[in-house]
Amino acid sequence: MTAEELKVRAAKYSDLIEVRRAVRDQAEKLAKTTKYRKQILVCGGTGCTSSRSLKVIEQLEKSFEEHGIDDILIVKTGCFGLCALGPIMIVYPEGAFYPHMTPEHVQTVVEHHLVKGGSPVNELLYEGTVHEDGSIIPFAEIPFYKHQMRIALRNCGVIAAESIDEAISAGDYRALAKVLTEMTPDEVIDELKASGLRGRGGAGFPTGVKWATSKAAPGDEKYVVCNADEGDPGAFMDRSVLEGDPHSVLEAMTIAGYTVGAHQGFIYVRAEYPIAVERLQIAIKQAREAGLLGKNILESGFDFDIEIRLGAGAFVCGEETALMKSIEGHRGEPRPRPPFSATCGVFDKPTVLNNVETWASVAPIINNGSAWFAGIGTEKSKGTKVFALGGKIHNVGLVEVPMGTTLRTIIYDIGGGIPNGKKFKAAQTGGPSGGCISATNLDIPMDFDSLIAIGSMMGSGGLIVMDEDTCMVDIAKFYLEFTADESCGKCNPCRIGTKRLLGILNKITEGKGEPEDIKKIQDLAEYMKSTSLCALGQSAPNPILSTLKSFIDEYRAHIYEKKCPAGVCKALLNYYIEPDKCRGCTLCARNCPVGAISGAVKSAHVIDTTKCIKCGQCMEHCRFNAIVKK
Repeated sequence: MTAEELKVRAAKYSDLIEVRRAVRDQAEKLAKTTKYRKQILVCGGTGCTSSRSLKVIEQLEKSFEEHGIDDILIVKTGCFGLCALGPIMIVYPEGAFYPHMTPEHVQTVVEHHLVKGGSPVNELLYEGTVHEDGSIIPFAEIPFYKHQMRIALRNCGVIAAESIDEAISAGDYRALAKVLTEMTPDEVIDELKASGLRGRGGAGFPTGVKWATSKAAPGDEKYVVCNADEGDPGAFMDRSVLEGDPHSVLEAMTIAGYTVGAHQGFIYVRAEYPIAVERLQIAIKQAREAGLLGKNILESGFDFDIEIRLGAGAFVCGEETALMKSIEGHRGEPRPRPPFSATCGVFDKPTVLNNVETWASVAPIINNGSAWFAGIGTEKSKGTKVFALGGKIHNVGLVEVPMGTTLRTIIYDIGGGIPNGKKFKAAQTGGPSGGCISATNLDIPMDFDSLIAIGSMMGSGGLIVMDEDTCMVDIAKFYLEFTADESCGKCNPCRIGTKRLLGILNKITEGKGEPEDIKKIQDLAEYMKSTSLCALGQSAPNPILSTLKSFIDEYRAHIYEKKCPAGVCKALLNYYIEPDKCRGCTLCARNCPVGAISGAVKSAHVIDTTKCIKCGQCMEHCRFNAIVKK
């Protein structure tokens, strides 16, 4: 088949189905081109599924049957991003945004909105999408979405996640067709280099350089690997891409295979991601059946296939050399580098390894051009970055913003700020490998180099927000407990160093800290960073060093004053009843599990601190805010 014939064949994939692409600015137009008068998108991602979104779909189907509705399409999508509002249901063409849906709410919406002639149920709509006059604001214009630019997440929450037809209609596989019919491998690499795309897994290595190195490496057998072993606490970016648009990853890996001369790919994904694994399996089967994966792809003569490898949850397997050992069937332990994976990876063959978000950014670059992508972000950090917003923040969820967007914008304009009127204290980026950013750096651009300059790092994209009630010593201990537990033990600096550091932090939070402990921590941390075998041990001290830098006064209060300023470390706390506020209602005494509270009815009560186990039940039940901890 000639190149021209291949182009014709490739072009037909954009017209495989009657387009029903539920993109916000085209929803009304598209609704008129289908047999359906309305389309209902329900989130089928892990977050909303755990909040019973599948029950919402079941109730929709049941109610439609009861009311004889057959002209409304129900679509199970991937993550919409605003996880704090799940389960989410959006009705097109009007764009009605229904949060916190329940089967009971579904019945109301069906009866008042979805029957012919009905109108949205305003009291159930997300308040940010309703004008004072009751008219609907397109949800793309609400603060959470209007500051975003979705590239990696472009199809998440837009298409039916288990439909290859919808994936193709939304643009997937067009880049593959273009590459196979119009571009040489070197042209693909040049485009990636010019785009400035850097790996989104944490290290930020230039993607085009990595592909070029693997292409130039000698050998007929090469591999392509997707790192979907997302182990950072609070991170769910990669999972959401795999659940909402798995074909974007398959397409990019196939493009890489063509570019570097590989014919086999592996997706290493956590077994704890059952929805992502299932949708990957469905997507791979569909791509093979459509001639987009396997033998003679698009009749181009190029063969490439992909297999899934399940990880058992070891955090160290997020490190590329440990991950590749696990793929081979060995214990997941890192090895010294060099040699690097681009020249000596899986089965000691040249291997291109990128994480999910990096793969999801490849096709848009091919389709739109490197100049388009390079025009987004900062001078050294191009494109967008996906962050998983969590912790003490109103809008918990998934956001994608141009590189260089400030932390303040993400927390306050997109995240909605800190709940309960509390003050922002810190943000942890990069998970256990990253650092804490204090309020003095709220206006820092979120890009690779700016974060490293202040002792943090981009990491894979976890962003945990903390308020004034957070103890930074306790936070450092939390992350160190995680890395100490996840250390593979292969090298002494990490295996022993994490335990020693944790032991010192335990001393400090138990009120047994000594002045020399701060220097011990700093010396040991620097030793670990310079001598550990892999990035787990090298970066494990980062949370401690960054909190020492920005919150040294909290460490000193724990050590010198034997106090926890945030009131978190139990060993340093005592509960007291303020006599002028106590009304003698006896609720605290009745709920104390150890009988540490005494006092007569209608008289001020007293806590015996020698008996108190510091469980906080008294404070929780006090109606008069008479109990304090200090």
